[in-house]
Amino acid sequence: MNTPANKPKTAVTPTRDENYAEWYQQVIRVADLAETSAVRGCMVIKPWGYALWENMQRVLDDMFKATGHQNAYFPLFIPLSFLQKEAAHVEGFAKECAVVTHHRLELNADGKLVPTGELEEPLIVRPTSETIIGDAFSRWVQSYRDLPLLINQWANVVRWEMRTRMFLRTAEFLWQEGHTAHATRAEAEEETLKMLDVYADFAENWMAMPVIKGEKTAGERFPGAVQTYCIEAMMQDRKALQAGTSHFLGQNFAKASGIEFLDHTGQREHAWTTSWGVSTRLIGGMLMTHSDDDGLVLPPKLAPVQVVILPIYRNDEERAKVLDYCESVAAELRGQHYAGRPVSVTVDRRDERGGEKVWSWIKKGVPLRVEVGPRDMEKDALFVGRRDRTPKDKTSIARSEFVATIGQLLQSIQDTLFQRALEFRAAHTRQIDSRDEFYAYFTAERSDPNLPPPIHGGFAMTHFGGSVELEEQIKNDLSVTIRCIPQQATESGTCPFTGNPSPTRVVWAKAY
Repeated sequence: MNTPANKPKTAVTPTRDENYAEWYQQVIRVADLAETSAVRGCMVIKPWGYALWENMQRVLDDMFKATGHQNAYFPLFIPLSFLQKEAAHVEGFAKECAVVTHHRLELNADGKLVPTGELEEPLIVRPTSETIIGDAFSRWVQSYRDLPLLINQWANVVRWEMRTRMFLRTAEFLWQEGHTAHATRAEAEEETLKMLDVYADFAENWMAMPVIKGEKTAGERFPGAVQTYCIEAMMQDRKALQAGTSHFLGQNFAKASGIEFLDHTGQREHAWTTSWGVSTRLIGGMLMTHSDDDGLVLPPKLAPVQVVILPIYRNDEERAKVLDYCESVAAELRGQHYAGRPVSVTVDRRDERGGEKVWSWIKKGVPLRVEVGPRDMEKDALFVGRRDRTPKDKTSIARSEFVATIGQLLQSIQDTLFQRALEFRAAHTRQIDSRDEFYAYFTAERSDPNLPPPIHGGFAMTHFGGSVELEEQIKNDLSVTIRCIPQQATESGTCPFTGNPSPTRVVWAKAY
């Protein structure tokens, strides 16, 4: 692709403005996060991408345990009869289920493998675990003394998606799913909102991704739940990403699974249950929130490598001296702590041209790049570039100052990314009070039918006093849905679609 003279060269083509969907795929490629697999709709998560997931997993796991939850593991396969116990639940997932019907392969007369040994009962490959965990809970819970039961599982799930996109929507993905049982409705509702707060805390303070907490409407509710709460984030194409959900399940699943207990008075009651989860789509969300046309941009708290040191030399004699100096700097940095762990540092010892090495780390999103050559060593200084700034924006910093302030530097990048995303969301959120303005906000015309449609709209805040059917009509018209009813919003008004009174505004957006 030829780059016009007046256009800056970027590491990723096309750019976000040219084709956002393709830009997203190319950022994944140049950052070496993942690749497609031989199985349609599935992906191979490569070491750099998996390291991100490990860091997310580590932080979230600590947060779950701090709120009293324990980890367990449940089977990948779920008997079909378990799903049939909860009609609303199975209807919501029926079209996405992968079904195992045989347990053996044999060679036929033509030398081809064919399935044999039909199962007495088909098994569903786990799309979510409410029913299989409910079966276990029915044995574990007998008395009020067994409650609350607070369990989390780290696992993979399968949902046979027709349209897939790496990290955002794949046939198989990694996640955690929390499942809890309580003696009272109030305790279960408190748990549901507590875990929503945990997700929001993680998204904003670790991912540097601003979110709106709120409740889903009936039309967007998790199948079988009484109430579903979510966190919604705005991506750079102004679409929403549902980044986490927490469900108050009432007694629906407890009744279906037989989760009963004797209360303080000796009466038999059904438990009140919750479920909540986030997945590897958080990696996609983090990518789309912060990355630019030079590649991935990572918040320092979750970056697999926070500082990369790049030795610069001209011959073998210089190489040995510069490498020794770089390793000593790395050792000092590893003695510093940020976000509860030692600073993560690597020295790039590869024998490649300096420019190529620099760009490889820019594309991977490492927060701080440190270049060291003989002249820098003479000054006992480091040449430092921040990933939240342009590649050419570099500063010479005294070694002692850099080491002493490394935590402040990393936090400065973390804060900058969050504030930048917050300002972007504010700039593309509009309060709308008329139907015509709402439809215009989400309607974009193509200047060229061969090009993707221009980015249009963002978050629209309107009153709503309509029905599930009206939501569906607007979705069909504009591909726009109510993302959530924000928490603690109390402004009353009039629905622009029906004229009915409305107690609060809701968030509309196109979404992933």
